[in-house]
Amino acid sequence: MLAFETNCHIFSGCGFPSPGLNSFVFKPLFTVGGVHFNKPMLLAVLSTIVVVGFFWAAFARPKLLPGKLQMVGEAGYDFVRRGVVHETMGRKEGEKFVPLMVTLFFFIWIMNLWAIIPIAQFPVTSIIAFPAGLAAIVYLTWMTLTFKRHGFVGGMKSLCGYQKGLGAVAFLVFPLEFLSNTIIRPFTHTVRLFANMFAGHLLLLIFTVGAWYTLNGIGIAYSAVAFVMVVVLTLFELFIQALQAYVFVVLASDYVRGAIAGH
Repeated sequence: MLAFETNCHIFSGCGFPSPGLNSFVFKPLFTVGGVHFNKPMLLAVLSTIVVVGFFWAAFARPKLLPGKLQMVGEAGYDFVRRGVVHETMGRKEGEKFVPLMVTLFFFIWIMNLWAIIPIAQFPVTSIIAFPAGLAAIVYLTWMTLTFKRHGFVGGMKSLCGYQKGLGAVAFLVFPLEFLSNTIIRPFTHTVRLFANMFAGHLLLLIFTVGAWYTLNGIGIAYSAVAFVMVVVLTLFELFIQALQAYVFVVLASDYVRGAIAGH
């Protein structure tokens, strides 16, 4: 329970109700076919509807002279296409992966944005299962392309960082590269997104609850400072939300590039 849901204030005899892991645990809202839907799951579904609905509306009837919605859709699509995929993989190899990367970017961005949307006020990606699921999709795509493009032996060489002339250090390089490519990279791909959104949401909660908790007597001065921090952190979160979606897609593109590289 958050502080603003109670009459708990400083100098009123109650301690500071600091947010913690309990702020990331949600009870089921409803059940469909035996599947319990809680708030993060519902927001993830809504994110899918928002992304699909936006691009459907923008490109259902494309015009040579685009309207405002089509123009925004084209700008967003082109940003990922040219600024991420083409820059990472090249136009020839990367074009076929543009739909995947565009979907990942906007899906993650919308899930992050819920953190500052009234009523929702929760970033879906601060639940590690969601970043892990998306990272797993990238990982399976990466591994499939690696062995499909290079065969089993060539794929293993790629994952082990095989190069001629390594000599005696090969016995060190091979296991480290294999561990990095098969375990560390997908793990950090997941945790980087999860940890940033988890920490950001927790900070917002602490200062929001703190602003309410200190709203009593002389504590009003502290409450004002906490409120200013809420505004500053909210603006900072807007930047981080987009940045983390961008970083996730850049890394995903880089992993796919490594799978399809000729060398």
